Amino acid sequence: MNNIKIGNYWILGKETNGITLFPFIFLRKSYVDRLADWNLYSLVNHESIHLKQQAELGVVFFYVWYFLEFCIRTVLIGNTDAAYRKICFEREAYENEKDLEYLDKRKFWAFLKYL
Repeated sequence: MNNIKIGNYWILGKETNGITLFPFIFLRKSYVDRLADWNLYSLVNHESIHLKQQAELGVVFFYVWYFLEFCIRTVLIGNTDAAYRKICFEREAYENEKDLEYLDKRKFWAFLKYL
């Protein structure tokens, strides 16, 4: 896939190993180098699910929703790591990242099921 960029990009910050900014997937090289093939496929699939979500919502609206849901869940839960894992977009991606055929059968706006 030409849209996957592997390197040490500033956009990844210090703690992020992968991020999707439509239409690209940025992956930290040092992290990718440590992954077994199956885990790399899962990571790329996880980020590809985010690409689909961003295409459906539009990039700006996706990030507005993502940020608002993160803030609300952080207030409700009181823990940023747990709040991140509860965001509907992340829940869909984590739950389906190992199913490499998921994107072929995924329904439109499937993330709503994870609210």
